[in-house]
Amino acid sequence: MKKGRYGRYLHRLLSAGDFVVLNAVFLITVVLFPSVTDIHTRLSWLLLNVAYLPVARWVMSVNSDRSVQMDTLIRTVVLAVGCHALAFITLLYVMGLDGVWWQTFACFYTLLLSLMLAWRIGAQAYIKHYRSRGGNYARVVIIGCGSTGERLYNEMLNDVGFGYNVQGFFDLYCPPSFHHKDLYAGNLSDLDAFVRANDTEEIFYTISGENAEAMQLVLGLCDELMMKFHFVPQISPFLARNLGHTVIGSMPVLKVLNNPLESPVNSAIKRTFDIIFSSAFLLVSPLIFIPVAIAIKLSSPGPVFFRQMRTGYKGHDFMCWKFRTMKVNADSDKVQASKDDPRKTRVGDFLRRSSIDELPQFINVLLGDMSVVGPRPHMLKHTEDYRRLISKYMVRHLIKPGITGWAQVRGFRGQTEELWQMQGRIEHDIWYIEHWSFLLDIKIIIRTALNVFRRDDKAF
Repeated sequence: MKKGRYGRYLHRLLSAGDFVVLNAVFLITVVLFPSVTDIHTRLSWLLLNVAYLPVARWVMSVNSDRSVQMDTLIRTVVLAVGCHALAFITLLYVMGLDGVWWQTFACFYTLLLSLMLAWRIGAQAYIKHYRSRGGNYARVVIIGCGSTGERLYNEMLNDVGFGYNVQGFFDLYCPPSFHHKDLYAGNLSDLDAFVRANDTEEIFYTISGENAEAMQLVLGLCDELMMKFHFVPQISPFLARNLGHTVIGSMPVLKVLNNPLESPVNSAIKRTFDIIFSSAFLLVSPLIFIPVAIAIKLSSPGPVFFRQMRTGYKGHDFMCWKFRTMKVNADSDKVQASKDDPRKTRVGDFLRRSSIDELPQFINVLLGDMSVVGPRPHMLKHTEDYRRLISKYMVRHLIKPGITGWAQVRGFRGQTEELWQMQGRIEHDIWYIEHWSFLLDIKIIIRTALNVFRRDDKAF
């Protein structure tokens, strides 16, 4: 059995694509700045491709990880292009080719960064799609039938784009509470024969590292058969957050990292982006707001805007703005909208499905009550109800609420009829808080924009 079809050529194709993008940008720059030809273009071209080595090193190291996140990939490409700039410019000056205008470098690296990002993001998206359809998979075995092993398996199932084909579970014994008994392949003594017969490529070890005999057995087998070994620590789901690590002597120690937005720098970056983004939108908003306002007034009597007190940053209440989508009623602050809610107007139903009703919240963003991206603000009654039912509910208020959020682009939007739906939303909100980055915000905004053009059954 061979590795997922064409998988062995994947990294070569990615490198070839990098090489094509790099040289295409150089050709474009030569056309735009003919003076480049006056400084021995061929030699410059040679140095250009020599300087490609740090780009290959940076980007390929990231793409070797199947679970790479898009924001990590973007950050790495930016660093790689920076390394290329340093190496290329240094080589030019060492070779005495110092007659290049700074405008040439600015044009070249602006184009290179833009096209390299477009190429790598597109390639990564296609690879995940290809893996989700059964290509370029990795055959893996999970050691451990405990809660850690099951959580790992569920994460692999939740995103098939990782391309993991779990062949089976092994453990010292199969506990009665194990939920995937059909995948239990046997005791550790059966592991050797199994991985040889099934061409296993990677092993994920989720048993306690204190079991020296089991660890030595699995590690020895991985070394002998040249399989990748991944150690998955048994971390409580209550600590499933952004972790850092340090070393005390020879002992690795994990530490829980603070909320990234507690940093004044990160907080300033997010607020600056909110002001720029909301200001830019509000400048052109009359093109949308005026026809929407007319449609609302014609659909039913009442105000154009619907204002409601909601729970905001650190539990403080604020007045949230929306377009009115329902007939004026006495239950607006108590009853959540449902799919076939008779209170909705025909215009309001369209506004809700397209999320246009949320656009006035850019006013809240500009005022500082909300952010473009963050946990969705809930009405006061929901806050009072769910804070008693969900232990970590109020954690979501450690940052400003948002017009869109991680939970919404991951499928947890709309009505919450059952408690598990709200629990899922809270878990995603807390994950966002603990893993915030500017690139993650951009990713959520892009996914939100794409979802507007897709039919979402939860949008009502």
